[in-house]
Amino acid sequence: MKAKKIGILIYVCVLLLLINLGLWQLRRAVEKQSYMDHKETVLASPDILNLTGTTEDNIEQIKYKKVKVVGHYDEDHQFLIDNQISAGKVGYLVLTPFILADQSRAVLVNRGWLPINQHREDLPMLKMSVLPVQITGRINSFPSVGIKLAGSETPGEGWPSVLQIVDTKILAEKVGYKLFSFQVELDKESPEGFKREWQTNKIMSPDQHKAYALQWFALAIALTALFYWYSKKNRDE
Repeated sequence: MKAKKIGILIYVCVLLLLINLGLWQLRRAVEKQSYMDHKETVLASPDILNLTGTTEDNIEQIKYKKVKVVGHYDEDHQFLIDNQISAGKVGYLVLTPFILADQSRAVLVNRGWLPINQHREDLPMLKMSVLPVQITGRINSFPSVGIKLAGSETPGEGWPSVLQIVDTKILAEKVGYKLFSFQVELDKESPEGFKREWQTNKIMSPDQHKAYALQWFALAIALTALFYWYSKKNRDE
């Protein structure tokens, strides 16, 4: 009798786990659909955000928005995101601080991709105009990595400074002024840029989450059928 109760308890616990996993996948499907609908709306919108010192620093609210900024580049303090691949070649993404016209803070402008030189210690020359200008682009989060190694967010010595992962709080301390927590991907038609092939982040689709949910529910049904068959067999014996 005791073994029977333990068997029932195990069955109920596993069944509840499978059902909850299926329901969680359905919730994720709804969240992903909402996110994708919002992204498509933002990308299709002709509205352009005027980035100023009073703009709310909230990437979730303004991600992928078209943006224009008035100010000037800081040529002396530029960053290179290392180990960036384009067309099978290794290179850097160039991040240049763009100081807003009111001098309140700056935003890092991603000016595109450059290949590494034959000798890695020979960093690319990043000469550019520092005159006041208006630039346009798209707001986005910074490139991410699969495995974050200790110290990978620490920028290298000297300028341009090489880094693996962007942490705007650390970079703000290095340049000596405030930075927004997101980047502006420079428009392809804008000057002062390099190779630019901007893409949106790929995420698991809602249909994939629904497929996983169906698998969990199917396992729950199979478990119930197996439990019923085993219980009936024991009764018959």
